[in-house]
Amino acid sequence: MSSHSAVSLPGDPPGGRRAVGVWGIGVAVYFVAVIFRTSLGVAGLDAADRFHVNASALSTFSILQLLVYAGMQIPVGLLVDRLGTKRVLTFGVVLFTAGQLGFAFSSSYGMALASRALLGCGDAMTFISVLRLGTRWFPARRGPLVAQLAGLVGMAGNLVSTLVIARLLHGVGWTAAFAGSASAGVVVLVLLLLFLKDHPEGHEPEPFPHQGAAYVRRQILASWREPGTRLGMWVHFTTQFPAMVFLLLWGMPFLVEAEGLSRATAGELLTLVVLSNMFVGLVYGQIVARHHAARLPLALGTVSATAVAWASAVAYPGQHAPMWLLVALCTVLGACGPASMIGFDFARPANPPERQGTASGITNMGGFVASMTTLFAIGVLLDSTGDNYRIAFSAVFVLQAVGLSQIFRLRKEAARRERERLVASRVETVHVPA
Repeated sequence: MSSHSAVSLPGDPPGGRRAVGVWGIGVAVYFVAVIFRTSLGVAGLDAADRFHVNASALSTFSILQLLVYAGMQIPVGLLVDRLGTKRVLTFGVVLFTAGQLGFAFSSSYGMALASRALLGCGDAMTFISVLRLGTRWFPARRGPLVAQLAGLVGMAGNLVSTLVIARLLHGVGWTAAFAGSASAGVVVLVLLLLFLKDHPEGHEPEPFPHQGAAYVRRQILASWREPGTRLGMWVHFTTQFPAMVFLLLWGMPFLVEAEGLSRATAGELLTLVVLSNMFVGLVYGQIVARHHAARLPLALGTVSATAVAWASAVAYPGQHAPMWLLVALCTVLGACGPASMIGFDFARPANPPERQGTASGITNMGGFVASMTTLFAIGVLLDSTGDNYRIAFSAVFVLQAVGLSQIFRLRKEAARRERERLVASRVETVHVPA
């Protein structure tokens, strides 16, 4: 089945170089946010030593950051729909830069927690804003590819964490590494204020009334009632979290402590996850843009491959899994991020333009709730089992099972509603005067 997204809708933005330039500024903000978000992943062992905490307390850093991030998704979606992209991104940059700077100078566990929470709050405002920017500047047929490219650039930020922040950390020390990286936030803030626009001329969104709490309830309920929004959320929930958990916190300790690798080798494997993500993101984006029917098979195939690779590495009968198996695991984990982006390709066509931010917020909440839950479960299980990674990492399968059950429950209803909306849009297109 060819992609029905290839049909341009009346009033579609033209795209072009100007669109790429403006969108690129938004993506640069997201790039920096991901660097800050994932910087703890390469500093987990250092953080444990600096603040004298155990596995559960260490996981609290990432859990709190993701808790704030997930809790902010719907409010941020509403803010983007109401205030526009530029204002929300500006708030986000100020907050996540302050959080990274605070983390650099944290001398206590409590201060460090507060800094990560602030960072998570600012980070939460970036990705939904970038998605909204894409829908305002590019034609609808470009939606899947533009979203995957945004995710790819975000993973490049993860690559900076694993290659640059890690080296700075062990070269110039904790404070200089984190404080120096915070300067990137100042740079993107200047670019944002000078050059970013919410939409191209002649494509201003139609004004619609905002009526306080009543408006908020209507936006959330209308988005949630769409099965495509809920399916998108559960696809995001089920696909994203294994790689997020691995990169954000537990990958480095697992590879060093459980698999006996050096930090350098472990860092190379984390880099492989990022490189795989960037490659798979390009492939998935092209496939989904051309063949909408491939969305669910790609998502389910990624979940299955992740479960098999995760189980094979964690339950390997020898003392340590062989390097080829760890390489395979990290390569497969690279597909998790691109697969999670498919969730937005279910939510986007299910909602009109004035609800895109809210629907994206609901969708984006899925993977981060799963990541937060798994980070906490692994930390508790490691402490209670004496650092038995085989038992602790099995928490992944529980979350995957929950997500798959909801995907199978919603898939038929979402497909029916999407077909109905496609037919209606084609009829409208036919009746639009030339």
